[in-house]
Parts: sequence; C-alpha cells; structure tokens
Amino acid sequence: MTVIDFYTHVNNPLEVVVRLVGKAYAQHGRVRVLTENETMTAALDQRLWIDPPHAFLPHCRLTSPLVAETPILIDHLAEHDGPAAVLINTQAALPPFFSRFERLAEVIGCDETALAEGRRRYRFYQERGYELRAHNLASRR
Repeated sequence: MTVIDFYTHVNNPLEVVVRLVGKAYAQHGRVRVLTENETMTAALDQRLWIDPPHAFLPHCRLTSPLVAETPILIDHLAEHDGPAAVLINTQAALPPFFSRFERLAEVIGCDETALAEGRRRYRFYQERGYELRAHNLASRR
C-alpha cells in the first residue's frame, strides 16, 4: 500500500520539490512529479538542469520522445502510464493514479486554500487506511 508523506506550510514549493526529486531518485530510481500547471512544469524543468549544482537529475516531460527511458517525469498532466516508485504531487486535486506508487509526497503551500485542500486529501487517504506522515516545514523558513 502507498506510503504518503505530507510536506505542509511550504513557502517555496519549487525548492522543496527539487530536494524531494533528488532524494527520491537516489533512493528509488524512478520519480513522477505532478506539477500545478505549465508555468511550474517549465520552472521545474529549468531548475532540474542546474540544481543540484554537482549532479544531474535526468528528467523530461510526458510528451518527450525520451519518456520511456527517462527516470524522472515532470508534467502538470494528470495522467501516468510508465513505471515510477515515487509520485510528488503539487496539485490541489487528488492524483487519480496515486495508488500505483510505493510512495506519495504531497507538497502543500502556506495559504489557507492550499492548507484546506491538503487537509481534505489527508482525510481521504486516512479514511482509506493509508500510512500517513506529516512534515510541517513552517519552522524551517
């Protein structure tokens, strides 16, 4: 069953996602990032070319011809056909395919709307018996 980590009160989602991608790639090999929108997808794509500075995180979008051989897939499209062990979600909506992953990382912003949507997803997972862990990043600013 999928293990779910909630990262709440995230001031800079892009920074947290980059750290999570690096950690998930090192530990699990294949990662899927579900971004909020096209703007965040483009920003994450660019950021993964330079961060971390002494490593390369091989990634592409779902529309790339290299998707089958690329271990990190990033996109805002709510679909996923390929293999991956970890899903990182930044969208307010529940990822429809989350249960196909060993791990799910929910990245929740600081504003009340994001926190309310995060609580709604937390209850959804909790009611279905998923193992949940919460990490409040407010103290790490």
